Amino acid sequence: MPAATSTMLALGTPAPAFDLPDTVSGNRLSIQDVAGSKALVVMFICNHCPYVVHIQQGLVEFGRDYSGDDVAIVGISANDADTYPDDAPELLGRVARRRGYLFPVLYDETQEVAKSYTATCTPDFFLFGPERTLVYRGQFDRSRPGSGLPVTGEDLRAAVDAVLEDRPVTVDQYPSMGCSIKWKPGNEPR
Repeated sequence: MPAATSTMLALGTPAPAFDLPDTVSGNRLSIQDVAGSKALVVMFICNHCPYVVHIQQGLVEFGRDYSGDDVAIVGISANDADTYPDDAPELLGRVARRRGYLFPVLYDETQEVAKSYTATCTPDFFLFGPERTLVYRGQFDRSRPGSGLPVTGEDLRAAVDAVLEDRPVTVDQYPSMGCSIKWKPGNEPR
């Protein structure tokens, strides 16, 4: 399966704003709604990509393990639902409920939020610290479909733990790998 890698947005970049519908609750969620948390994790995910499917249980565990901490976690899907109907909002919500995600899964129909994050693939992870500047971007962990490596989330977990413990996040960060975001025709980023 062909794979894309994340663009590795520059560390220190301010968190781009979002205000999107939650596919689970039906409510809108904005970056202001999660402003009070010490850490903000924004993940670009979807339903159909084998790279995301490979780590779904890891995402469930990640959400559960940090649910009592000062961490806001937001999933966003920006895939063109006309071309990839498995990623339509109602199906995103259904999978989120079935899997037991403890974080909202938002739908970026215009794909403008994905562009503002320079999201390239699913999954793609971004961690912002208390000042809402980027301190980590890249992979969940080294596991990939067929790699034989267990899904642990160790890279993202280490970064979140550093933020929660007021330690610097390592600059040794590795790009995420997955399916390219499915852009609407003519909407592809440059």
